Amino acid sequence: MIAVRLRAFSIVGAISLTLACGALAKPASAKSSAAKPTPAKPAVAKPAAAKPNEDWQVIKVGPRDYLSADNIAKFYDLLGNVDATGKTVVLNNGRNQLQLTLDSREAVVNGLRNWLCFPVIAHDGKFLVSRIDLAKTIEPQLRPQMIQGKGKLQTVVLDAGHGGFDKGARSGYGSEKEYALDVARQLRGRLQAQGFKVIMTRENDVFLPLELRARIANQTRDSIFVSIHFNATSNRDATGFEIFSLTPRGAPSTADDALALSFLNMQAGSAVDAQSFELSAAVYHSMLGHIPEFDRGIKRARFAVLRLTKIPAILVEGGFLSETNDSKLVANPAWRGKLAEAISVGIENYRNVTEKKQRPMLAADYRAQDAGGITVLDLAQPPGRLESSPAPEVVPVSNPEPTSNPEP
Repeated sequence: MIAVRLRAFSIVGAISLTLACGALAKPASAKSSAAKPTPAKPAVAKPAAAKPNEDWQVIKVGPRDYLSADNIAKFYDLLGNVDATGKTVVLNNGRNQLQLTLDSREAVVNGLRNWLCFPVIAHDGKFLVSRIDLAKTIEPQLRPQMIQGKGKLQTVVLDAGHGGFDKGARSGYGSEKEYALDVARQLRGRLQAQGFKVIMTRENDVFLPLELRARIANQTRDSIFVSIHFNATSNRDATGFEIFSLTPRGAPSTADDALALSFLNMQAGSAVDAQSFELSAAVYHSMLGHIPEFDRGIKRARFAVLRLTKIPAILVEGGFLSETNDSKLVANPAWRGKLAEAISVGIENYRNVTEKKQRPMLAADYRAQDAGGITVLDLAQPPGRLESSPAPEVVPVSNPEPTSNPEP
C-alpha cells in the first residue's frame, strides 16, 4: 500500500487530486531570533494550510488509485455505519447519503442506484472506492453546485429513438419508435411552457442516422441533448427505468465484463462529463420520484449518440416492452404523458442547479411533495430490491491522462 498525501480542489465537477509539493510550512522557532539576519526576499504568497477534511490519502492497489470510505466520509462530513454483514457501509449526514457494498459495482447515492466503473474493494480493513468513481460519479451528486462551466441553458435537443424502417423494440401493443416520438412530442410542449427552445432530431416517422442526430445537437448552443428510448430483453421479467451518460475515459461501461486496457485508453472522454452525469441524475430522480417503477440505475455507456455529442447528453430508457406490465403502461398515452412530465421537471431541476446553484431535488423530495408531507430517507438498510452485482472481470486501469482532447 502506498499512501500519497493530496490536496483536493474542484475542476468542472470532478475532484482533481494533485500531489502536494511538500510538507506544510511550519512557523519559525522562537530560538531563531538569535540567528543572523538574512537579506529580505520578495514576498511570496504561501498556500493556506489545508484543513484536515480537505486532505486526501490516495491508496495504490495494483495499477489503480483508490480512496477509503472513511476518507470520503471525512471530506463530505458524513457519518458512517457498517451493516451486520460487514459488507455494506452507509455514509449519511441528512443531506447526502452514500451506500457502498464490497465487491460490487452498485452503490446507492441519495436514495437511487448508481453503477460504478469498478467494484468497491477491501484493503487493510478499509472499504476502498476507485478514484475515477469518486471523481466522476460520487462528487457530481454530492456537490453538484461545484460543477463549473455550465453557463445558461436555453435549448433542449430532443431525440426520439429509432424511426422509419428501424422500429426498435416491439410489444403486442406497438413499437419503440412510435412511443419514443410521442414522448418527445409531449415533452416538447412542456419544455416550451417552461421557457425552453426545443429542437427535435425527428418530428415524424423517418429514419435518422446516429451521426446526424449528434450533428444536430452539436450545432446548438447553451443546450442539452436528451434521447428517448424503451427497452427489451429476452428476460421477460426485466422491468423498470434506467438512464445513461457517457462512460469516462479509461473505464469500462456498465455492461462491459472485460475490455482490453488499450481499448479503454483509446476511447475519447468528454469535456462536459460532469454536466452530463448531473443531468442524468436530475432527470432520473424526477422519473423515479414521480413514477413508481423499479430502479435499474444511473449507468454508463458509449452509445454513439452519447459518444459523438459534444453538449451534455443523456439517454433515457423508459421501461421494457418485453415485460407484460411495463408494455401495457407504455402503450397508454396518458402514462407516456406522465413520463414526459417527469423528464421535463428533471430538466428544469438541472437548469436550477446550472443557473441558480440550487440543490437538486431528489426522488425522496418529489415523493414527499406528492404525499403532501415530509419523509425521512433511511438508508441504514440496503434497498430491498437491490440485486446482487454481476462479477465482471475488472479491467486493470487507474485513470490515465489523455494525450489529446483532455477531459477536465
